[in-house]
Amino acid sequence: MACLAHYRIRMTDEAARGPWDDLVRAYSEVIPPNPAALSLPADLAPIVEVGAGNGTGPVFSTGASSGNGLYSGPLAGHDDGMLDLTDYELAWPPELFAAEAKRILGRPGLGQQAIDLLLREAFRDDNAAEDVSALASRSVFGSDRDPRSVSDIVTELAGNARHIRRSSAPQPYWPQRHGQDVPGTYLDARRARRGFADLIQELESRGYLDQVFPRRCVDGDEPEADPAAELEKRLGIPGLWPLAPDEWDDDTFYGLVEVYHDLVSRPRVRIYHDFSGCGWHYSHFATTTGREVYRWKADELLAAAGISYRLADRGEDLGRLAEIFDDGRTQLVSASIENTQPDTAGRVRHAIALFRGRTATVEDRRSAAIALAGILEERRPLIRAELTTGDEGALFQIANKFAIRHRNEQQLEDYDPAFLDWIFWWYLGTVELTNRIIARQAGQDT
Repeated sequence: MACLAHYRIRMTDEAARGPWDDLVRAYSEVIPPNPAALSLPADLAPIVEVGAGNGTGPVFSTGASSGNGLYSGPLAGHDDGMLDLTDYELAWPPELFAAEAKRILGRPGLGQQAIDLLLREAFRDDNAAEDVSALASRSVFGSDRDPRSVSDIVTELAGNARHIRRSSAPQPYWPQRHGQDVPGTYLDARRARRGFADLIQELESRGYLDQVFPRRCVDGDEPEADPAAELEKRLGIPGLWPLAPDEWDDDTFYGLVEVYHDLVSRPRVRIYHDFSGCGWHYSHFATTTGREVYRWKADELLAAAGISYRLADRGEDLGRLAEIFDDGRTQLVSASIENTQPDTAGRVRHAIALFRGRTATVEDRRSAAIALAGILEERRPLIRAELTTGDEGALFQIANKFAIRHRNEQQLEDYDPAFLDWIFWWYLGTVELTNRIIARQAGQDT
């Protein structure tokens, strides 16, 4: 009897990626050693191929694009030209790694050095980087295969990123499972601030601040960078560098979280200068990726501290702390930012930024609702045609009666702010609904 991981399953259709997890669960026990005896679910049988291995035992392959690049089972010496996904753990979110790999591969001038640095940073250890380098050379022990293209290998690795195990905190150990306290992830205010200072130190060590604060070279005569001056210019607060987290109040802490979002950029190339212990020099900076990495790490810190703000990842308030909502409303915000018609995009994004800002007041939220009401007023003929008369009347009666659009003695102002929140979400949902109607009508006209 042999484990499923000892058989090669070649994905022959892109659609096979979806049922992959079900296949693994269904055959995670044992199957007959004869590949022909493997009984596959009816919906998967047409899109997979099963075969024996290469002399070291059959293998189970997940290479959806070529079928011979990645697999999830053991492979001695990597002599089949494959990467063993079970050897690796992603430190980055898989979608972040895949996006940055695609960007780098789209710029061939960066070369293998950029890929090597990405793999060493995105994975928990250096195994993936060293294996890719070996497969791309003729130095694979005992192999007479031609070297594989680094681009091909990394393309397959990125395409299978969601199948690679994520590096995470360990599960509770024996003493903790049997009554002893489990160390929690919650951070109090002081530990959260210190954690942020540690994060900045980590990013600085990886070269994420070298574009704005270039480190001096022993061979150069450039002036020393002055982070204190830059932070004071942006926040109007002197003496912020070196970072002293125990001295920060909330406004200083949150201000620094936002400022560093705008300062970081990910270096894609590094060169070691060994003369007089000079160290690493970084170049070819990627602002978009650097900020994505920063938001992911900073948001994890904020979540661990129980802070109800996250860095906005799109919209007018990109990189600013915004209130977090439940999944449904978060999806509505994302859809509204992405799908809004060109003539209203700026107003929708401005309304969202006003409403979800960390320091948003009741007046800010009323202004956000007013902006959306204005868009709906412009689309009133569409609403009248597509929705019921009652829906149309209710939309504008609320805006006019409850001191949203007009302010006079006839308006009702003494209501709970939660009612204003409800109005905003109702209006935003209606704007998104009309966006879809407009897009549908445009499709019918073409």
